[in-house]
Amino acid sequence: MAMDMVKEKQRFEQLLQRYFGYPGFRPGQWELIEQLLTGRDVFGIMPTGAGKSICYELPALAGKGITLVISPLISLMKDQVDGLRESGIQAACLNSALSDLEYRAVIQGMEEGQFCLVYLAPERLESVEFQQFLARLPVELVAVDEAHCVSQWGHDFRPSYTRIAGLLERFRRRPTVAAFTATATPQVKEDVLELLGLQDPFLLTTGFNRENLTFLVERPAHKLDAALRFLGEHRGESGIIYCATRKTVEQVTAALQKQGFGAVSYHGGMTSGQRESSQEDFLYDRAELMVATNAFGMGIDKSNVRFVIHYNMPKSVESYYQEAGRAGRDGAPAQCLLLYSPSDVITGKMLIEQSGEDSGAEYQKLSQMTDYCNTGQCLRRYLLEYFGESPEWEQCGNCSSCQSRTERQDITLEAQKILSCVKRMGERFGSGMVISVLRGSRTQKVTELGFDKLSTHGIMKDESREGLREMIAYLTAECYLTASQGKFPVLALGPKAYPVLRGLEQVEMKRMVTAARHRRGEREDGAGAGDQVLFNRLRELRRQLAAERGVPPYIILSDATLTEMSSRYPTSPESLLQIKGVGRYKLDQFGLPFIQLIQAYLEETGITPPTREQTALSAVFRQEEKGLPTRQQSYQLYRQGLTVQEIAKERALAVSTIEGHLLDCLMDGQEMDYPLATPEQEAEILRLARENREGGIKAIREAMDPQPSYAAIRYVLYKAKFRNLPTA
Repeated sequence: MAMDMVKEKQRFEQLLQRYFGYPGFRPGQWELIEQLLTGRDVFGIMPTGAGKSICYELPALAGKGITLVISPLISLMKDQVDGLRESGIQAACLNSALSDLEYRAVIQGMEEGQFCLVYLAPERLESVEFQQFLARLPVELVAVDEAHCVSQWGHDFRPSYTRIAGLLERFRRRPTVAAFTATATPQVKEDVLELLGLQDPFLLTTGFNRENLTFLVERPAHKLDAALRFLGEHRGESGIIYCATRKTVEQVTAALQKQGFGAVSYHGGMTSGQRESSQEDFLYDRAELMVATNAFGMGIDKSNVRFVIHYNMPKSVESYYQEAGRAGRDGAPAQCLLLYSPSDVITGKMLIEQSGEDSGAEYQKLSQMTDYCNTGQCLRRYLLEYFGESPEWEQCGNCSSCQSRTERQDITLEAQKILSCVKRMGERFGSGMVISVLRGSRTQKVTELGFDKLSTHGIMKDESREGLREMIAYLTAECYLTASQGKFPVLALGPKAYPVLRGLEQVEMKRMVTAARHRRGEREDGAGAGDQVLFNRLRELRRQLAAERGVPPYIILSDATLTEMSSRYPTSPESLLQIKGVGRYKLDQFGLPFIQLIQAYLEETGITPPTREQTALSAVFRQEEKGLPTRQQSYQLYRQGLTVQEIAKERALAVSTIEGHLLDCLMDGQEMDYPLATPEQEAEILRLARENREGGIKAIREAMDPQPSYAAIRYVLYKAKFRNLPTA
């Protein structure tokens, strides 16, 4: 059986290259496909952009029967079917957008075996007659996309998803079931396994980390000014701006249009025709910006979204990660900016009340989202820990907490005053009342309760309400305070409060000096994004080809594929096939016009394209596909002679991330002689380590100017430990 699977993997890799243009599998893909080939149910939890659809599309392509794909949105079905057809794969969808004639044609095609993949809306399963029709077909696989929709604990609950298990019972021979989602808490996982009726499933989680995304949180005084500043740095790029209410959507859209941006709106108060028009303008790149409520986006397959802005804080971390994850689906770098203000918490509570979900669980989710906006730790680490992962690193190097210039301020005295006030008030009130007492308010309620007699009354009268609210939010996020769940959270002392009150520990809070800026095509490591002039010409050609075929531009080729083309200048069919995302079918359909454009550009500019030998090094690393762990991919490139900066550029990751990969490999015993720190830095790190025994690597880094990377400090300390040098 093992030998058969070796041959099967080779066959499937050939299909992957031919139809999708990828030379090998991403992590987790083959493991799931292998289980499906044996007839075993699978449940894959993979981040957006990890290639979940490949896991059921390839088995469908290689099989003899029909694969049914349960998909929640019509727009998602249309995108996926258009993309499959442009890759030469026979696929169809059944949904309410089809005319009677189109619907009958698909039904007939299913009966005649024309399609290997058919996409269905879950509501179709509510018809017993339709279920009976499906049960007569040779269905081999049922793939459930966005499987979290089956759970009431999920953020996109769809009651129709609960009918999928009933459909499976109608088949004389039960088809194999594959469930997929990008985000799932432990409770949602349990619901998916139980409510879909998965039988002895193979469960695989590839991790929630999206390394190509930069996570940013800002607390601007004026949100519109902050959004306009960010958008000015990303003109011409495709992006989504999420707002909490319909009114805010309309106000932001009008302001952006006034500033000359191509922006369209999408919210539940618009007619279906208006929403469809806005969505088409965005998907077809006629509008660069989509301003929307959370009614837009689930399952949207637009791969060239370069940023997502949350104009208001979402109601939960799950919703935030799902919406932010719509950026960078093509694997190229993308930004996720959240513009936070304390008023977002009030709006969130209002939306919970209006939704009828006025439960402790919803308020708890809102509180966890608020903590994310106020935490001083690495934002990526916060998100991964929320979903149950435990990163080995402290700093990702690719979020506003890690990249922004901040100064650590000692707020021990302020914290003691706040904690003392909460304690003296009996730990029975929320932040609003605590702030009133601290600022010396003499409202009727304050005096009736006798709080004007407390020693902490007016003790912080010189602090603004906003400043106190920010400190209380920080103390809550860092567990010095706790907030009860519910509509009106009550503050109480947390597990870290008492050492502070007794003067045994200090409290430091990061205050931003200058927010990190992330301009188009730039990263802090200096890695570029190809020839921008050529990229723009390739993008225009893609737009023309898409218009001729009536499909969105990203269906033709992704931004990531165009970026690689603008870096490698392929001028022959053979070299174009080496570009990730260009398979044999797309080469035959679109290859010639792209090759001709690149040849003309090289003649016009006199640029000499890289030789086959020069590109061979990077070709080694399009073994991302071969299932190597991400750190091993970086290590293999290092062994080929690339510098850390070159590896970062090749893999579209931050330099600090690559350094972390190499250090992990060194600590695993693999050979490496790359100097992450200069001799002078090594000496300084060892000196600080001896003097500051309990401060950790954070304290060492903050004591140095310029500051080395965290990986460099770990590297020096590891070497010293290995050589038995004194470090403490």
